[in-house]
Amino acid sequence: MDNIKTVKRRKKDYNRTGYFFVLPFVIVFLVFNVYPVLRTLYLSFMNYKGFGEPQFIGIKNYARVLQDKFFWRALWNTIKIWGVNIVLQLGLAFLLTIVFSDIKYKMKGLGFFRTVFYLPNIIAATSVAFLFKTLLDWKYGSVNNLLMSFGIIAKGAQINWLGDPNIAPYVVSVVNTWMWFGNSFIVLMAGVQGISKDYYEAAAIDGANRWKTFGKITLPLLRPIMIYVSITSLIGGLQMFDIPYLINDKGSAGNPSGCLQTVVMYLYKFGFEGGTKKQVGYASAIAYSLFLIVLVVSVIQFRVMNKKED
Repeated sequence: MDNIKTVKRRKKDYNRTGYFFVLPFVIVFLVFNVYPVLRTLYLSFMNYKGFGEPQFIGIKNYARVLQDKFFWRALWNTIKIWGVNIVLQLGLAFLLTIVFSDIKYKMKGLGFFRTVFYLPNIIAATSVAFLFKTLLDWKYGSVNNLLMSFGIIAKGAQINWLGDPNIAPYVVSVVNTWMWFGNSFIVLMAGVQGISKDYYEAAAIDGANRWKTFGKITLPLLRPIMIYVSITSLIGGLQMFDIPYLINDKGSAGNPSGCLQTVVMYLYKFGFEGGTKKQVGYASAIAYSLFLIVLVVSVIQFRVMNKKED
């Protein structure tokens, strides 16, 4: 009996030791993850300028979001930039996946190409924005000079890549594609490598061409990976901030003509700019409104993509 009590006591001491090692992570998680989320939810129901006592105003901030045409314009800007980006990003990633996974091509150097394609993803956003601002400068940028040297555009007719509201959003989309397609390619390629080669060998024996093999074998078996990539891309895309904010000199206004102002930039304008005129409560409501939009769209996207074939 004494031995049983001793064993139980030792197990309790062992468990307490485990809790001690886990405690730092739990504290950091609660302070830097859980608390900000709950604090933002609390402030979304308040009239708060970043100082003084918050004043409870109920759902007025959320009602204001629904009636705010500038919020919806910023949301449309975000969707437009993200939409072009995701088509180019996944399209390029799928094309590369087809090339590198094709048995007939037998492409070599996959590890090297994965590193090269992923490299833009680890470059700081500030460096990327500065690089493309320099390359796309409408007066002295290398892109316009190159186009003029090949006679594609006439001298004095330089394209204002970042100043034309009809062009600037799509330029940002291309920049984001360049940054993130490598990540999508690596994830998709990992999914392809997890598919048994027996399927491809059987398809080759049956005489199926590469497009039929991709459509009937690779694509269906990649569905879980595609759901993951599309949903994470949606979440990241609707939270877009750094490149649109940094690539233009006009800050959170999102010039030209506000076409680069995303939802998070609009949130930043109220929550972090304006000094004593800040509206932290309204910024918090925008944050949770964006969260609800992302949640609803993600659920719809998941249900559509996860729908079983008839």
